[in-house]
Amino acid sequence: MLIGEVARRSGVSARMLRHYESLGLVRPSVRTGSGYREYSGADVQRIFHVESLRSLGLSLREIGRALDDPGFTPAALVDDLIRQTRERIAAQTELLTRLRRIDAADPADWEGVLQAVALLQALGSKRADVRQRAALSSADEVPVPVEALVEAALGETDPNVAGALRWALARSDGDGPALLAEALAAPEAAVRERAVQCLAEMPGDEAAARLRDALASSDAVVRGYAALALGASGVADALPTLVDMIVEGRRDTDAADALSVLASDTATADRIAGMLVDRLAHDATRAPARGRLTQALAGVPGGTAARALVELSHDADRAVAVTAAYLLQLRDAR
Repeated sequence: MLIGEVARRSGVSARMLRHYESLGLVRPSVRTGSGYREYSGADVQRIFHVESLRSLGLSLREIGRALDDPGFTPAALVDDLIRQTRERIAAQTELLTRLRRIDAADPADWEGVLQAVALLQALGSKRADVRQRAALSSADEVPVPVEALVEAALGETDPNVAGALRWALARSDGDGPALLAEALAAPEAAVRERAVQCLAEMPGDEAAARLRDALASSDAVVRGYAALALGASGVADALPTLVDMIVEGRRDTDAADALSVLASDTATADRIAGMLVDRLAHDATRAPARGRLTQALAGVPGGTAARALVELSHDADRAVAVTAAYLLQLRDAR
């Protein structure tokens, strides 16, 4: 077949076939008396082999080696192609994410685009002070898409920068609570903790609803942050978790303070006192936990807590009895 017919049947242009010939990839077997290139069936088959390997991302040089070197083994080359492809995908995915975030910032002109790019780059800086300034400026200068703030907050290890990012998230609009709630199921414990810390500082009903859901988390740290935030806001759903924290000795002082906030009305105060007394009476509650539960009664007003302290002042555990008696004296003094 002459080059024109080969080009038509293979879909490879005559110009590319001549290029292959110049590189020695595909040489026509014969030439006609008029000097035209004539391809045999084997030549056409080699053209299809070349195109197949090109579709895998091999360079023409690599294709020549693969087809002509009898000792060539494809495994290493294929592994390298896989690595290169993954790197390209990662780079393109990062670029796509950056473009989407710039689009979400809705810049009015190219100056706005450049400002958004600069701010996003600053959030990814290796310097903590640069990241902190970017977080603090995001609320006033160039609006940063909430996705970028969430990503930065979930990966931040510097406490000052993390605080600035939580501040920025608390003032942002959009899907912040939903994105943070997804991170509560992250495999890394540190990411889950950062997510619930951010949620705890976000205002609004949606953030509170996400925190209520977090009370059922299998992660005790997540449950604790959620309970403390909800308790400080007067949400009674946090009561069981707060009492558990006192028993377990996890931020028990903060948990007792949250219970004091929740005990603002008589009915809730009596309910809290009853929960504390029930745990005190439980056979599995050890001495240190009984002491913490007794101390927690100090911040609970009402008759139920007072009667519990009177009974505890005669407890067989001397430490509990002394603590209860002291708390009763403070109540009498008030």
